Amino acid sequence: MTNKAKAATKSQMYQELSDRTGLARKQVATVVDELGNYIRHQVSKKGPGIFTLTGLLKVKRVEKPATKPRMGRNPQTGEEIQIPAKPKRTVVKALALKSLKEVVK
Repeated sequence: MTNKAKAATKSQMYQELSDRTGLARKQVATVVDELGNYIRHQVSKKGPGIFTLTGLLKVKRVEKPATKPRMGRNPQTGEEIQIPAKPKRTVVKALALKSLKEVVK
């Protein structure tokens, strides 16, 4: 059995960033909150629809077209089923960039 580390909480993240940067925790919290607001604005309908955090990730808004109802198969039973139609929708996708992918190799 492996002993995996747990993900850091928001408070732990703020403390770690505070220690590494020399900024107060309150300042770190303000920077992180404003970064979140900036990303939301960039991917909103009023923004360009894409945000890149250089070297880490790209977040983009994607328009998914409507789909028609179609026939499919239940993979467990093989029985034919009706797959319902889906309306046009907007989704947000986050893509890891090369340098972040290399960390997990």
